[in-house]
Amino acid sequence: MNENRLWQSIALGLVACTMLADCGSGSGGGGGSPAPAVAPVVPAKGPNFVAVDPSGKFAYVTNELSANVSAFTIDATTGNLNAVPGSPFAAGTAPFAVTVHPSGKFAYVANFSSNNVSAFTIDAATGALTEIAGSPFGAGVNPFSIAVDPSGKFAYVANENNAAVFQPSNVSAFTIDATTGALTAVAGSPFATGSYPVSVAVDPSGKFVYVTNSNDDTVSAFKIDTLSGVLTGITGSPFAAGTAPRSVAIDPFGRFAYVANAGFAGNAVSAFTIDAVSGALAAVPGSPFTAGIDTPLSVTVDPLGRFVYLANSFSDSVSAFTINATTGALTAVAGSPFRVVLGTFPITVIVDPLGKFAYVANSESNNVSGFTINAVSGVLRSVPRSPFAVGQGP
Repeated sequence: MNENRLWQSIALGLVACTMLADCGSGSGGGGGSPAPAVAPVVPAKGPNFVAVDPSGKFAYVTNELSANVSAFTIDATTGNLNAVPGSPFAAGTAPFAVTVHPSGKFAYVANFSSNNVSAFTIDAATGALTEIAGSPFGAGVNPFSIAVDPSGKFAYVANENNAAVFQPSNVSAFTIDATTGALTAVAGSPFATGSYPVSVAVDPSGKFVYVTNSNDDTVSAFKIDTLSGVLTGITGSPFAAGTAPRSVAIDPFGRFAYVANAGFAGNAVSAFTIDAVSGALAAVPGSPFTAGIDTPLSVTVDPLGRFVYLANSFSDSVSAFTINATTGALTAVAGSPFRVVLGTFPITVIVDPLGKFAYVANSESNNVSGFTINAVSGVLRSVPRSPFAVGQGP
C-alpha cells in the first residue's frame, strides 16, 4: 500500500472511534526562551523518511513505491539538494524509515513489506551507499521506524505488525558492529510495546527509548542496558498521549519529548518532561498544543533545542513552535503554519544537524521541500530550487 494511502486509511478509520473523544485543546503557554548554553546533540526523532548525516553534508530519502533510497549532497550555503552519483540506491520492499549512524559511516533503512533492515556504508566523499555484507537483516513484522542510540552501539526498530494483527507489536533491538556496520539481534529481542508502534526515538543520553503506539494512544518507555542493549519497561509505561500518536521527538538536551497526534480528534502535539533518572514522562502544563496543526504525521526538534516543527499532511503545511527552555511549553511561531510550495501530503520533517535547514518529504507529489530556518524566530523560507524530485512515494 502506498504510504500516504496507509496514513489516510488509518486516519479515516479513527474517525468513528474518536468523534466523541475530548481532544483537550491546550494553550501555547510560555515564551520561547533560549536553550541552555550546552553543546548541542542531534535530537532523536522518528519516523524518518528523510535523514541527514551528522556532518550535514548528505540527505537520504526513502521511496516506498520505488523500493529505493534517494541520496543528495546539501549545499551548505543555500540548502539546495544535488543528487549523489548512482542515486537512487536499491533497498527492500516498501522502505519506510531511514537513519544515519552517529559516526556518519552507515545508513539503515526499515523495509516495511519485506520485514527487514537494509544496511549501507556511506562514502564519506560522495555520500554514495554500498550495501553491507549480510544485509538485509531480519526484523519483526512491518518495521516502520528505526533509530540508533547516540553511542552508535545499538539500533531499535518499531514493528507495527499491521499485516499480522494477532501478533503482538514490538521493538527489535540490535547491536551494531563498529567496523562493518552489521546488525546482530540483542538477547531477548523483540520487546513488547503497545498496539501498532510506528515511531521510535532514543534520548540523547542513550539511556531511554520511546515508542508511539498509534492504536492505543500511548507512548511506551524503556530503559536501555548500556552494555547489552536490552530494553526494560519504565515504571508507569505506557504513558497516555493524544489521539493516534504517530511520531515522537526528543529535544537535544533530553529534557522534553514531543508527540504528534494525527487523529482527527487530536490534531495536536503533546509535550512531556522527561525524568532524567527514571525516564518517566509527565505532561507539560498547557499540553497538548494545537495552533495550526492538521493531521501531523511527523514531529522534529531542531538540534539547538529552540524550535519544534510538525508536518501537516492534510493541509500541506508545516507548523512551527518555539520551546520554552524551562517548562517545555510551545508557542506558535509568527506566520505558522508555513505552506509547502508545490508539495502534496507532507509526511515527514527533519532539521539538519546545524539547525540551518528543514526538509519535508511530500508523499503525493514525489518530492522534498527545503527551507531555511531563521535562527532567531524559527520562521521557514523555501530554499531557491525547492522542491527536489525523488522516487515514487517518498
